[in-house]
Amino acid sequence: MQFLRKIFLLTSISVVFLHSLAQNKPVYNTDNNFWVDSVLSSLSDEEKIGQLFMVIAYSNKDDNHKRDITKLITKYNIGGLMFLQGGPVRQSKLTNYYQSKSKVPLMIAIDAEWGVAMRLDSAHSFPWQMTLGAIQQPELIYQMGKEVARQCKLLGIHMNFAPVVDVNSNPKNPIINNRSFGEDPLKVTRMSNAYMYGMQDHNILACAKHFPGHGDTDSDSHKTLPVVNHSKSRLSNVDLLPFNELIKNGLASVMVAHLNVPALENNSNLPTSLSPRVIKDLLQDKLGFQGLVITDGLNMKGVTNSYEPGIVDVKALLAGNDILLCSENVPRAINEIKNAIKNKEITQEEIDFRCRKILMAKKWVGLDNYMPIDLSNVNNITTKNTYLIDKELVKSSLTLLQNYEDLIPLKRLDTLRIASLTIGESDNNVFQDMLINYADVDCMNINNNASLSEQALLLNKLARYNLVIVSIHQSNKNPWTSYKIDKNTDVLLQSIALQNKIVFANFSNPYSLNSLIFTNNFDAVLIGYQNSMVAQEQMAKAIFGGQAIMGRLPVSTKHFNINSGLNTNKIRMSYIYPEEADINTSYLYKIDSIVDYAIENKATPGCQVLIAKDGNIFFNKSYGYHTYDKKIKVKNTDVYDLASITKIAGSLPVLMKMVDDNKIDLDKKIGYYLNLENTNKDDLIIRDILAHQARLQPWIPFYKNTLVKDSLSGLMQLRDTLYDIKESKKFPYKVAEGIFLHYTYYDSIIQNIYLSNLLEEKDYCYSDLGYYLLKEMIEDIYDTSLNIVVEKEFYQKLGMENLTYLPLSFLDKRRIIPTELDFEFRSQLLKGYVHDMGAAMQGGVGGHAGLFSNANDLAKIMQMYLQKGEYAGERYLSPEVIEEFVKCQYCDDGNRRGAGFDKPALENQEGGPTCKCVSHLSFGHSGFTGTLAWVDPSTNMLYIFLSNRIHPDANNKKLLDMNIRTEIMQVIFDSVNE
Repeated sequence: MQFLRKIFLLTSISVVFLHSLAQNKPVYNTDNNFWVDSVLSSLSDEEKIGQLFMVIAYSNKDDNHKRDITKLITKYNIGGLMFLQGGPVRQSKLTNYYQSKSKVPLMIAIDAEWGVAMRLDSAHSFPWQMTLGAIQQPELIYQMGKEVARQCKLLGIHMNFAPVVDVNSNPKNPIINNRSFGEDPLKVTRMSNAYMYGMQDHNILACAKHFPGHGDTDSDSHKTLPVVNHSKSRLSNVDLLPFNELIKNGLASVMVAHLNVPALENNSNLPTSLSPRVIKDLLQDKLGFQGLVITDGLNMKGVTNSYEPGIVDVKALLAGNDILLCSENVPRAINEIKNAIKNKEITQEEIDFRCRKILMAKKWVGLDNYMPIDLSNVNNITTKNTYLIDKELVKSSLTLLQNYEDLIPLKRLDTLRIASLTIGESDNNVFQDMLINYADVDCMNINNNASLSEQALLLNKLARYNLVIVSIHQSNKNPWTSYKIDKNTDVLLQSIALQNKIVFANFSNPYSLNSLIFTNNFDAVLIGYQNSMVAQEQMAKAIFGGQAIMGRLPVSTKHFNINSGLNTNKIRMSYIYPEEADINTSYLYKIDSIVDYAIENKATPGCQVLIAKDGNIFFNKSYGYHTYDKKIKVKNTDVYDLASITKIAGSLPVLMKMVDDNKIDLDKKIGYYLNLENTNKDDLIIRDILAHQARLQPWIPFYKNTLVKDSLSGLMQLRDTLYDIKESKKFPYKVAEGIFLHYTYYDSIIQNIYLSNLLEEKDYCYSDLGYYLLKEMIEDIYDTSLNIVVEKEFYQKLGMENLTYLPLSFLDKRRIIPTELDFEFRSQLLKGYVHDMGAAMQGGVGGHAGLFSNANDLAKIMQMYLQKGEYAGERYLSPEVIEEFVKCQYCDDGNRRGAGFDKPALENQEGGPTCKCVSHLSFGHSGFTGTLAWVDPSTNMLYIFLSNRIHPDANNKKLLDMNIRTEIMQVIFDSVNE
């Protein structure tokens, strides 16, 4: 067993960290100690004693505290400070001040188990060690250790009291618990090694705690003396294992806990921190530890209940401790130590030896060349890299414990009616905000202490859903907060499980599962470990397959064994930081400048810009306002009129499916599928129509024939025989608010197209007319309207609730961004009604226009195209049909178009919707209202720009003249090509 442990550890060290084999000496132990010897010889005997003390300091207390600390430095030559609460800037200023008063540079320490945010405000917190224990990649813990080291260095900190290497085997442990990597001693060792290396490789002293192991206690040594009743064999194989291995790998320091461990010390009144048997015999002699031995706080009840200040310090020193932490009375302690020397309980040589060890550690951290903290750098305590590391840690920790019928990640969204229920503390609804990026999810919340009647009302409301995502949100303030799930909450969970499929997401300590009666009746169980915003975001993405799940349970619970966990794959688009994408992020600020310039010059009141690479959205921003009155800011959930993007997002997916299903052939005449006899449209080839070279007229202003001139005002107005203010069977087509078109007029539109002349030359000429015919063909073959077909076959399955025809029927009107103030036809501001007149006269559902969407949902169908017809594990279209439609159809004729898709301008051609930066493989479409959707398979890039540039007037062409869409595209593709 011991051999296997060694192989395991050596493998993890050599492969992951490329460190040397076990060395036993602390990392700071070097031969070049001229500075150490010089300083030691300059100190008086009393000053040497002072070096053994590390006292508590705060940066959020008054001048009296500052004076007290200064006195301890100047009068008693204390060796170090351990900072507790405060702020980074305040602490740095105090550190510089205290260092300036000290004869020997002070060693500054901090409890920063999850980063300096554990003690200081204005800093970002990393996950607790229990969360980290779920991770399978120790290299991530190393990166966290490295980042914690960077934070410490900025603040002039030299020692971090981490990692916690306690093996937490007691679910009721009130003080370790969340602070432990778990109950597997091998896992704890592996992760602790990684954390230690991350710090010590970057010159921060690590401190393993709490020796000989605080993991199996049910009381807090801050308040009493906990008892650990384990045999020596058990202690050796479990609790001591991490300490033993870290010592072999150069551990700098060990903190000794205040515990009663009968197997190690038979004096029940003597805590381990004061026991020579534990420190000298076991830690130093048997385990061979030569580094700094540090007491746990000497102000804790675990020792102060039995020993007075000063006396306890002497006992700690006699036991073998080098650093006396949190002494309650330094002057008295120094006197008591001097008396112990006089009484020959300890020799001056032993004091010198310990002082020398401390000075060696100080030299290693650079205090032999002490420089004050550069206060200008302190504001950089949290960087982009801090967030990236934190996100990767959280993402890798998420654990899927139960997954009946492979429910997670959720698929076939068209079959699901989903509700999200949050219970308890949910900061800013981050979890639910991310869920609704993926699907139509109705969001609800209930308190932990909801009454039975409130629960009954909720259950009745949930009955209409076939899937409920229930999330428990416990406090994330600190790792000691109670994690137990209330009995009433458990009853509610069990009740929901009786009537609904349930996905249970627990943002809490895994031991909280012990509060539940059952879990096997939940369809899926996931653990997020903490209720942080990043955990909520990552969990929501994981549920829908925006990222893989790979965590393993670090402890045993009533319902699940240790190391339980199921893996899933990424199947949908994810949302990431720009720094995570393989691009030069320094270019992205230019997008803000371009958009701000456009808005400032009234090219558009606002817009949305979305960019994705490799299926990951790294830029999704909204700018400006709905209109120029600047009352309503654009949000990512707001929707725009897509205009001609409807062609590729509405008609084209259906047409491609029809080709796949052998319902149509692109090279057949459209007359083969529609009754076009006796018209000049009968022989038009479908491929030609899609490529805009079927000789069709560019446009017919159908609406003009429905207007008459008012005899009094001379203005054009709607013909009253064709329009009514109310919907009826006779007037079914809603053109705009209070305007309904006669049912016969749609036939007139089609007849006008049939009777229209064809152009003489078969050249490229962009035309909407072909999409009227294609819509007729689709609806004839499917025997239902286009919007119903595309909704059923694509939008519902893709989770696109925000991409829709007729948005006023499905979306909150406040989320719909208005387009033109239409004086020419409908005499109103168009909000939720399609701008295109021809589509409006079809009741808002056209083959060429009519769709509304936000950038996020439009990205889903574009990503499906980019992935050659597959998305979220489901194939919508064959790769062959995608390839056929997106290729340039008639390049040799100078026509750049694909079959429905637009393409970049051909070589030596001007114009087109793109910059010259994209590849010839790229494709997409633009829209009259100021929209663009584009993808490039050569770089796996996706770009969407949505605006209402035609507000308030369609004659506003500034967006086009300023090339705003293509300028942004140039920035995007420059960032990839760099």
